[in-house]
Amino acid sequence: MKHSQTIGFIAVVLAILVCFMPWVFIESRNMTITGFKAEGTRFGRPGMFIVYMGSIAALLFLIPKIWAKRVNVFLTAMVFAWAVRNYLILTTCAAGECPKKQIGLFLLLAFSAITMIMSFLPKIDLSKQQQ
Repeated sequence: MKHSQTIGFIAVVLAILVCFMPWVFIESRNMTITGFKAEGTRFGRPGMFIVYMGSIAALLFLIPKIWAKRVNVFLTAMVFAWAVRNYLILTTCAAGECPKKQIGLFLLLAFSAITMIMSFLPKIDLSKQQQ
């Protein structure tokens, strides 16, 4: 795919930005959980992993070397797995109360999936010796 690296770079930057959006709302505690603000829960700061790994993945999308593309497949798969983990943990019902899912959580899943798919489609020009 001709523009896979550009799309992947944009998607990973958007996934990082989505960490600042609301992910879930817990009505009983009147709390909005984001990737960086989860006070009053034991969730920690789940967006930090996405920021660190996503930043490295964004750099690897820009490097036109085969080793960078191979490492990027691994990193983007980890980011996608972390996004799925966040979805499963944050939307789990507890004591009969289910948190309300916000748009940020769905955007995180979408952008991390797009990032992973684009890492599978690198555009690398092979020289005659490598073919």
